[in-house]
Amino acid sequence: MGFYHAAAMLWETLWALVLGFGLSALLQVFVSKEQMAKAFGRTGWREVAIATGLGAASSSCSYAASATAKTAFKKGAALVPALAFMFASTNLVFELGAVLWLFMGGTFVLAETVGALVLIAVMWLLVRMTLPKGLVEEARRHVETAEDGGGHDNDEGAGDGAVASLTIAEKLKQGETWARVADAFFMDWSMLWKELLAGFLIAGFAMALIPPAWWQGLFLTNGPAPLRLVENAVVGPIIALLSFVCSVGNIPLASVLWANGISFGGVISFIYGDLIVIPLLMIYRKYYGGKAAGYIALVLYGSMVLAGIIVDLLFTACGLIPRGPRPPSPAGQASFAWNYTTWLDFAAILVGGWLCYMHLKRRGGQRGGHSCCGH
Repeated sequence: MGFYHAAAMLWETLWALVLGFGLSALLQVFVSKEQMAKAFGRTGWREVAIATGLGAASSSCSYAASATAKTAFKKGAALVPALAFMFASTNLVFELGAVLWLFMGGTFVLAETVGALVLIAVMWLLVRMTLPKGLVEEARRHVETAEDGGGHDNDEGAGDGAVASLTIAEKLKQGETWARVADAFFMDWSMLWKELLAGFLIAGFAMALIPPAWWQGLFLTNGPAPLRLVENAVVGPIIALLSFVCSVGNIPLASVLWANGISFGGVISFIYGDLIVIPLLMIYRKYYGGKAAGYIALVLYGSMVLAGIIVDLLFTACGLIPRGPRPPSPAGQASFAWNYTTWLDFAAILVGGWLCYMHLKRRGGQRGGHSCCGH
């Protein structure tokens, strides 16, 4: 039953995933990131805004985001813009919003977007208030000598050379542009398929095997509202940390948590927790050293908790939080049926297959060309 739920959820969201990855690939090609390190060199409104915008236009893979942020930091980027880029890369991207809308509705998309901006602001404030003296310099020395392992950095989609110097209209006419779009699309899928598969499987089996009483014992569902608000926001990222699921893959499990009683702010803080899963914490340690990695993890965790609380309070004040009985999670309701989703999925398969074919054909041609040159 768990496998069936997972497969059905994947089928119902396949078209949204292809659409999201396709838009992300287009942005990666048409939005140049060549001056990123220079643009991130200071911690000001302009630098943080640019970092957030470029993050939203990049890959949604948590590992790719951490690798790109590390590269920018190594080349002189300030800590806050680097972290803002990393967070926006995983929480302000099209594919996450599309899947979140399908699973949980437009209110959660709005909350996740507003909360992401709140989190970046809170993170900036926390760093200003707590950054230990000399920590950035120590981390930069460590990152200069660290081996680049464990992360995935996708520079395929970023234009370089002659292509990067063209206008958008000129790029649209270039076959090389669409080849790069195909590369970016393929690389994002190849980096994220494990996280996506794990997320759907965990949500499917959680819905099939774990009784609601277990979830309700994990986080407060009754008691004083302020206590429940804080406790749920504190527990949300911890569940994410232990689930090992990154980026878009944690949305199905978020819908299970919401259906079983976690608070609005708690589920938002859970969604943000993809940047502190255990594999990523180990990568931070390798990149920046133990002391800096511990500081980054604590700042990210504190920002996630506070952002969840602030979003909950803000949406409560505006009367936007859904009331009444909560609908069952789509993890338990998904099924295979001949409807509009089927046709959208067929179209997505054709588009995705075409992009993957372009990528593989290009790579095959490059290997053949290199082989000929070698002879």
